[in-house]
Amino acid sequence: MKGLFISGSGTDVGKTFIATKLVRLLSKTRQVAVRKPVESDCQQVNAQLVTKDAAALLESSNVDEDINTVCAYQFSQCCSAEQASIASGVDLGLSQLVDACAGDHYVVVEGAGGLLSPMALNTLNIDLAVALGLPVVIVVKDELGAVNQALLTLKVAIQHQLTVAGVVLNQFEPNTLNNAEVIEHYGGCKVVVYNGQNPSDFELSLQKLLV
Repeated sequence: MKGLFISGSGTDVGKTFIATKLVRLLSKTRQVAVRKPVESDCQQVNAQLVTKDAAALLESSNVDEDINTVCAYQFSQCCSAEQASIASGVDLGLSQLVDACAGDHYVVVEGAGGLLSPMALNTLNIDLAVALGLPVVIVVKDELGAVNQALLTLKVAIQHQLTVAGVVLNQFEPNTLNNAEVIEHYGGCKVVVYNGQNPSDFELSLQKLLV
């Protein structure tokens, strides 16, 4: 299996947003399928659950697939994926998540929360990342405390012998922090910054990240 595993330093760091940017860039040179194997906090519309993150990923992909293939497990509960599956009475473990990520193309898989967030019964996000064996891209909100968040996540990834493709600092608001330089120095990995002001520069940086 070839592809990337997208994780974050936590929730609400813009993981899906950055993932769609990556998918669109990769789609210029290859067929790229997307997977969000489990998503909680889905909205109920006309007696059907509607995903948000998985739908955004599918829209950015150049592989025409059904949303239920992209996101095999959808829950309405606003909680961890593990708790949502338990509350819904769904048997969801690591093997089911691995099967849900299968595909014939290059696959970009987005996790649910950070690497140590519960994802299924007795399963953390990092367990799925290890099982898939894909390089990991870590998305971190560019703010005070980002260095600590990034380094903690990197340490966990390295302890589990994951290949880290790099860190993307998602700059919600312009700042003068030097988080990128500090993370590169202490984390020993590539770091790129997204600030929305120079999308072409960000794309060039992503290309270098993925080399």
